[in-house]
Amino acid sequence: MTKEKGLPLTSSHWGTYRAKVKNGKVQELTGWEYDKDPSPIGPGILDVQDGPTRIDAPMIRKSWLENGPGSNNKKRGTDPFVEVSWNKAEELVANELNRVKIEYGNSSIFGGSYGWASAGRFHHAQSQLHRFLNCIGGYTRSKFTYSFAAAEAMVPHILGSYRAFLDTCTSWELIKKNTEIFVCFGGIPIKNGQISQGGTGHHYQREKLLDAAKTGIEFINISPLKSDLIDEVNGEWITARPNTDTALMLGLAHTIHKEGLSNKDFLGKYTQGFDKFLPYLLGVNDGIPKNAEWASKICNVTSSKIIELARKITSKRCMISVSWSLTRQDHGEQTFWMAIMLASMIGQIGLPGGGFGFGYSATNHIGGQFKILPGAAFPQTKNEIDDFIPVARISDLLLNPGKNFDFDGKTYTYPNTKIVYWAGGNPFHHHQDINRLIKAWEKPDTIISNEWCWNTLAKRSDIVLPCTIPLERRDIMMTPRDPYVVSMSKLIEPYGKSKNDFEIFKGIARKMGVEKKFTEGRSQEEWQKWIYKQTFEKALAANIKIPSYEKFRKDKWFKIQDPDKPTLMLKDFRDDPIKNALQTPSGKIEIFSQTVADFGYDDCPGHPVWIEPCEWLGKVDKKYPLHLISNQPKNKLHSQMDHGKYSKSFKIGDREPVEINPFDAEDRDLKNGDIVKLFNDRGSCLAGVVIEEKVMRGVVKISTGAWYDPENPDKTGSMCKHGNPNVLTRDKGTSKLGQGPIAHSCLIEMKKYKNKLPKVTAHEPPIIIRSNISLN
Repeated sequence: MTKEKGLPLTSSHWGTYRAKVKNGKVQELTGWEYDKDPSPIGPGILDVQDGPTRIDAPMIRKSWLENGPGSNNKKRGTDPFVEVSWNKAEELVANELNRVKIEYGNSSIFGGSYGWASAGRFHHAQSQLHRFLNCIGGYTRSKFTYSFAAAEAMVPHILGSYRAFLDTCTSWELIKKNTEIFVCFGGIPIKNGQISQGGTGHHYQREKLLDAAKTGIEFINISPLKSDLIDEVNGEWITARPNTDTALMLGLAHTIHKEGLSNKDFLGKYTQGFDKFLPYLLGVNDGIPKNAEWASKICNVTSSKIIELARKITSKRCMISVSWSLTRQDHGEQTFWMAIMLASMIGQIGLPGGGFGFGYSATNHIGGQFKILPGAAFPQTKNEIDDFIPVARISDLLLNPGKNFDFDGKTYTYPNTKIVYWAGGNPFHHHQDINRLIKAWEKPDTIISNEWCWNTLAKRSDIVLPCTIPLERRDIMMTPRDPYVVSMSKLIEPYGKSKNDFEIFKGIARKMGVEKKFTEGRSQEEWQKWIYKQTFEKALAANIKIPSYEKFRKDKWFKIQDPDKPTLMLKDFRDDPIKNALQTPSGKIEIFSQTVADFGYDDCPGHPVWIEPCEWLGKVDKKYPLHLISNQPKNKLHSQMDHGKYSKSFKIGDREPVEINPFDAEDRDLKNGDIVKLFNDRGSCLAGVVIEEKVMRGVVKISTGAWYDPENPDKTGSMCKHGNPNVLTRDKGTSKLGQGPIAHSCLIEMKKYKNKLPKVTAHEPPIIIRSNISLN
């Protein structure tokens, strides 16, 4: 262990590792000594840090280079690329940005650039891109996240904030000591807990969950997937139909009210609007009481089980957890609203081990117990452009310039996008209905990306600027979500002619006359010192002691002292709801929101409701019989390192695995290892069969992350050979209020694939033309 401690450190969203370097290459990454449960995902970068999937020089799509912006856009994905010099690439990017600025204005530059990218505090791709674009006059941005966009829009109307409570969920320590029953809608997916945005020093979700289970807490997993709660917990599995959690909660609420089990004192003192919600619950206006029998027909859970659960959660100290995935369905706003409403009826919000939480183990930091370090970031400066889109409306943006859209009570207009600039992330991974995205992707004049490997984004760009990976640069792992701060070592030199994002934008800024504005005269190291100094001063003001910059770099890491008191969500509010009023119009939890009601949305009224999803298993006239769950993968972060050995080791016949219940497999004459075609009206893909009893009947599961790999890249709607489920998912907003993604409202069919299997080419580079003539 002593020898291992002497090795340099690097960090990522999936953990901190010690690195062994030899002959200019990282040979091994091992979980560092303070992490009890290191993720195996991190070392997946080892075999792809170099080689044919790396982009080694600036590349320009041939048709664009020869004929200019907007040339043969349909050939994005099939056109060869031409290598050029950095000087040439910077000149082309600068000229194109200037052209669009002058002819169309900065709102025609879309710099949403959604994605996780690097865990480093300085080399954060989106921050670098956004600062650069702000230095040249601004850009159209995206708002919120694919993870829980509906909640980001909805919960502030209920609690006054979402993020404030997301990062301060009641700690596992208080759960272990006080909780008696833990009801997890969407489970507690430990696989997701491998990840923490910004990095982590210690994975504790598995440890804390198992410790909690040992205390005798009763866990109830309400999910179509038994694997959403690990077997060691010995939890009860309730297989409600996907997308029916709100209806189930309404059935619980009706039972609680009818049996006189609700906490009237809490409802009266801490909430507003229960009297306006109650007529809906009782069916006064529509003649439909939302009782257990009503909910049973929707959820396919027996009414006796619903009644039993209602009595149980009101008789014990109860924690209700709602997974982030529940927002990614049609009307995804309603589930979180209804969960808060249910917890309010129980009346344990603000008590140790009671109330609700947003997605335990959705990432590693949820339920943590640590001081929040007020870390500074690379400043993005002011964006002079007001235009934005909800994050999941990118296809609408590109296909419908000038069209109005509703969002959170206001009406906005999609600008006319001429340039898309992406740095960090991969839209062909996280966006729904890829075939629709392909059509939208043909509309802009120019697509520019900073990328390190030949993924789908790079292959479908016009200008590709090769960027470094974390192993090739020095940085600081520092996040308000983790007590560890780590000095990330530069382990190896940049691959080929790649540069880090700061140097890439510095070069383009020089061509555009804004280099000094972008860099402020600071080098990379000076910027990192500046970030640390700002953090040091903020920490001092918050009574958090951290070492000097020099000592930090010498020691390589430090840990912030643990807080004196455990984290208890909404404790202050419960203690004194007047002094610590919520940032809502009433200062209370808003079961009924007059603000939302006044929006007049037919798909999101003023209190939580059940609205039938556009696609679900209860639909009478459904065309396709299987509900597709496209959850987060256990072997990669989104699509990152899909081309690495660890991710590939899970594939079946080079394709993403799809899990199916034994009865559904028997109905289709399928066995383990078969290659099947999944399809609906939006698209199709191939996958390898895994027969799994932990998947409820009528449901199939294929995790996201397989790089999009169309059989005929020049044909719209072509089958994905590799298994990207987003060729199947629907591109629709959750509601006019949130406009979030609805990936989990998706019906499909699948059958054995009997044709000759096409070769998977997702991880192969495009044709590259290397000519000295074009290097000028």
